[in-house]
Amino acid sequence: MEKKKSRWLFWVIVGGASFVLAVATTVAVLLYALHDEDSDFSFSNNKIGVVELTGVIFDSKSWIEQLQRFGDNSSIKAIVLRIDSPGGGVAASQEVYNEVLRVRREKKKVIVASIGSVGASGAYYIACGTDRIVANAASITGSIGVIAEWVNYGELLKWAKLKTVVLKSSDLKDAGSPVRELTEEEKKYLQNIIDDMYIQFVQVVAEGRKFDLEKAKSFSDGRVYTGKDAKSKKLIDEIGSLQDAIRIAAKMVKIIGEPHLVYPARERTGLIDLLFGDASRMLPLGAAALPDQRIQFSYLWK
Repeated sequence: MEKKKSRWLFWVIVGGASFVLAVATTVAVLLYALHDEDSDFSFSNNKIGVVELTGVIFDSKSWIEQLQRFGDNSSIKAIVLRIDSPGGGVAASQEVYNEVLRVRREKKKVIVASIGSVGASGAYYIACGTDRIVANAASITGSIGVIAEWVNYGELLKWAKLKTVVLKSSDLKDAGSPVRELTEEEKKYLQNIIDDMYIQFVQVVAEGRKFDLEKAKSFSDGRVYTGKDAKSKKLIDEIGSLQDAIRIAAKMVKIIGEPHLVYPARERTGLIDLLFGDASRMLPLGAAALPDQRIQFSYLWK
């Protein structure tokens, strides 16, 4: 009899503990979901995803992942791409642009660009892939063009009495070397690359803004425009704020009432990341980054 009571008490304790653990886990998940802006916990059908494209565009990975998540989420009816960037690397800008097009065409998502203080060069390149571009009257946009730059420290090496030794398979293998002046052949070679990248940019503007190529070229001498001027030149569609862009996106997908905004989850970095992950993002820039001696081809407003 005593054994039966003990066994019964044992299972009551185990069952109670399991129940408490299950409840605690459920509550923790719900609290995390409510706190996590990308968890999509809300049951609203009026959802608009907001992707914030800010800063210089050198690494496209995080923005592409955000666009992919919203593109794959059937409850997200439209995406607002909030832009506050002077542009960045040519390849990175093109990668984000291509993902914008893919999400629009394959996932059938409406994407509206909202330019804040600045949406220039590579950032404007990306905006040209959206359904609609909205910018404040005093926003800075445009800067359609390509720039290549690097630091030449040849004179510094001479001053320090250091000599470089280079063995190469062909004359152009070290074109743009930071330790010497460019040859005429190298200048022509690099200019051809820049011209190719420039034409790609102009073609994107022509396609996105429904211009012919010559009209697109007329706006593509590297100058910037205010939002007001850009509107008069049809480089953007509407003058307005982020809220205006959200309202436009909501109207385009026929959302009734106030849309529910969904933001990507904030990155969480803790002890586990420090011990087992890439913690370089937590270090000061000078400690995490090494000088890059390569030529940087950029769609960038300087």
